[in-house]
Amino acid sequence: MVFAMQRYLYLILASLLTLPSGTVQASANEQRAKLELLRERISGLRAQMASTSGERTELSKALQKSEQHIGRLARKLRVLEGRLARQKASLDELRGEQLQQQRALAEQRHALARQVNAAYAMGRQERLKILLNQQDPATVSRMMVYYDYLNRARAQKMDTIRRQMERLAQTEYEIQLEQRQLAYLQKEQQDELAAMRESQAVRQDVVARLTRELQDQGQQLGRLQADERDLKTLIRGLEEALADIPASHPQQIEFSGLRGRLPWPARGRIVKRFGAPKLGNLVWDGVMISAPEGQEVRAVHHGRVAFADWLRGFGLLLIVDHGDGYMTLYGHNQSLFKEAGDWVEVNEPVALVGSSGGQEQAGVYFGIRHQGRAVNPAKWCRRPTGRKVG
Repeated sequence: MVFAMQRYLYLILASLLTLPSGTVQASANEQRAKLELLRERISGLRAQMASTSGERTELSKALQKSEQHIGRLARKLRVLEGRLARQKASLDELRGEQLQQQRALAEQRHALARQVNAAYAMGRQERLKILLNQQDPATVSRMMVYYDYLNRARAQKMDTIRRQMERLAQTEYEIQLEQRQLAYLQKEQQDELAAMRESQAVRQDVVARLTRELQDQGQQLGRLQADERDLKTLIRGLEEALADIPASHPQQIEFSGLRGRLPWPARGRIVKRFGAPKLGNLVWDGVMISAPEGQEVRAVHHGRVAFADWLRGFGLLLIVDHGDGYMTLYGHNQSLFKEAGDWVEVNEPVALVGSSGGQEQAGVYFGIRHQGRAVNPAKWCRRPTGRKVG
């Protein structure tokens, strides 16, 4: 009954994603409404899976809540860091303009001073002296033209100085505005960092309680088996929902043609290889890449995000559909940048390295599925240097 309900939801999901021929003329509002409805259906699917898998224990709910909150804070901090960098660059640019304007103003003032000094040396009756001291009318005419030219040049210098002083005053005002905005962003960043540290402390407490709860190896094995079943159910449902929806672009190389040439999603060290023992009869169906928390996780190929949410055992999980039955999985992230339905390009940042899902060490779970079956990422990605990738 539960699986039938899930299948029904998947079919609805597929119908929402299937684009009719007239979609090109559809309004932006209609497209946004469809995307929002799609995300609501996925949310309903997630709630259904949680209720059937036993995911909604108090500790699991607490872990999910704290890690999702950390994910939102990390994403906001990333945006703030970008805004701070742009603000600082803008401020540096304005200061550079201010320096150039100050130098130009000093040069104009120096030139004007030379002209004023020359005029002063000639005395106050400049035009009369020129007329009385010259005998040749042609010489007098040339001297008067030259004299008028000097006067106009002097007036232009003064006007140029005035305009430069106005521009300099405007630049100084803009610098003050940028400095105030920068101070505001820095304060906001400090507040978010404090909130992040508080949320991380809450998460550590929850993880410690979960660890104590699962000290028994049998309990750990049962939970891992349940987590794998949930993931397989999710992937199977997504495959059915996306079966008739193209996820590749005609100009893109198909996923199947990139065997051995795909980039790794993060720079780090492989600490768990594909097929290595996990617990009991379970083995790793992907690889675990140890990497610094907060480092970018990048998509390995063009595709569409099929899933972007928290899943027990995998934390903040992103699944990208590449077409022809190929999917890539990125788990244990600190934060997700994409939502279901978004398109991604190769090497585009899609998440940040984290330890969500109750992990103690930061890293990325990376898996590849073909027709729902796990395949070895090491055979699809570029050859590692020892255990180092990326």
